[in-house]
Amino acid sequence: MSHNSFGHLFRVTTWGESHGPAIGCVVDGCPPGLKLDEAWIQPFLDKRRPGSGKYVTQRQEPDQVRILSGVFEGHTTGTPIALMIENQDQRSKDYGEIARSFRPGHADIAYAWKYGIRDYRGGGRASARETAMRVAAGAIARRVLGDGVVIRGALTQIGRDRVDRAAWDWAQTEQNEFWCPDAAAAQRWEALLAGVRKAGSSIGAVIEVQAEGVPVGLGAPIYGKLDADIAAALMSINAVKGVEIGDGFAAAELSGEENADEMRMRQDGSVEFLANHAGGMLGGISTGQPIVARFAVKPTSSILTPRQAVTADGRNTDLLTKGRHDPCVGIRAVPVGEAMLACVLADHLLRHRAQNPEAPVVGRLPLG
Repeated sequence: MSHNSFGHLFRVTTWGESHGPAIGCVVDGCPPGLKLDEAWIQPFLDKRRPGSGKYVTQRQEPDQVRILSGVFEGHTTGTPIALMIENQDQRSKDYGEIARSFRPGHADIAYAWKYGIRDYRGGGRASARETAMRVAAGAIARRVLGDGVVIRGALTQIGRDRVDRAAWDWAQTEQNEFWCPDAAAAQRWEALLAGVRKAGSSIGAVIEVQAEGVPVGLGAPIYGKLDADIAAALMSINAVKGVEIGDGFAAAELSGEENADEMRMRQDGSVEFLANHAGGMLGGISTGQPIVARFAVKPTSSILTPRQAVTADGRNTDLLTKGRHDPCVGIRAVPVGEAMLACVLADHLLRHRAQNPEAPVVGRLPLG
């Protein structure tokens, strides 16, 4: 199986399976001299780890990361950084009944068709367990970007229940188990998720990620567009079925006058945008405005309601999935979305510096 890597100059390769002895990643292309240790990476992993709340899977994994290479005396050396997390709470017996059956909504049957073999224990390589290493890589990417770039994510919708954007408060995302910026919505979601879990079912969600302080000029025309790479990175996350940048699909309902991000000159000679319908990118190149992207996550396919399925030997069957699963995988997808955005931005920042070492001052027109 190839295609386990993403990025160009900041390149991440992940390895491992859900019920194997460990998972890990190699980050290549990280500049030397950046402060880095396990203590910097761990809080990001704690935000994603299973068993961290009553609305996520109760698999108990401490997700303690180890740095195996690429760091000396607390600083990156410029060589490949290898990271590893040991798996400690596998229950492979939970998946014994599906060893010869294909779960509806899962990648089981597609893997079997493509490779002729599949790891049925927790989904193997297709498990969301792999995303822990993306989060670890994203922590390194934040070091590359520096403190001036702030990346945040929030859960904005569960099922049909959306947050009130007029009540948006980033501080609230640290006050509830949903990373929800709307306190009232978070209270509603407690009852909603309790009902979903009791029914043995699942529900979908929408996550929004933003990056502020991004320099002007990241991305390249046509096939190196920053928004295209962000969309691809977010689409690569397990269970994601849709991505939008800025206003996204809502832009189809706007007029040209409404959609235009008008501009004015500031007294200091920089350009001020009066709106951000484009999500911080024009022509695939960052404008210095906040990068805004959203992605939709489908309901977890592992549910306790029997579903029609087929077996490996060609029989019809009814199948329910045992084990420990997220009633809404979108909750733990928030830090994963942040990490993927960070990795893409770090990669494009290094590419931009390589091509434009004498880049103009942020927000100023390169005119005489």
